[in-house]
Amino acid sequence: MKKSEFIQVVEWNEDDGVFVGSLLPYIGACCHGKTQEEVYRQLAVIAEDVAESCEHGDFSLPAIPAEKEYSGKFLVRINPNLHKATAIRAMMERRSLNSYIEAALEQKCLALSAPVQKSKRRKKATA
Repeated sequence: MKKSEFIQVVEWNEDDGVFVGSLLPYIGACCHGKTQEEVYRQLAVIAEDVAESCEHGDFSLPAIPAEKEYSGKFLVRINPNLHKATAIRAMMERRSLNSYIEAALEQKCLALSAPVQKSKRRKKATA
C-alpha cells in the first residue's frame, strides 16, 4: 500500500463550517480544518501513517489504484418510475436522457469537489 493509492477528497461541511477530508476508498471523513490546504496537509500525514502501518504488517487494505482509467460508461439500475420521470424531464428540456443525466451528475458531483476539468459538452438536441 502506497499513500499515492488514496484518493484525497476535501469537501465543505456547511453544518460544521469546516472543510472535511477523506481518503477514499478506504477511510471516510477523518480530519477537518478551516482551510482546504490545512485538510490536505492532514490527509498527507494520515495517508503516510496508514501506508506505513500496512508496510509493517499491522493491517492490509485491498489494492484499488487512485489513477484508475474510467471509460465514461457505466450501467445503473434504478426504479422504473424514476427512469420514466427522468426520461420525461429530459424530453421537456429537449435533451437526450444521457445528456440530462450527465448534467445532473455534473451539478451534483463536480459542484461539490475541487475544480475538475469537465468534458466538452455536446450540443443540446433540437426539435
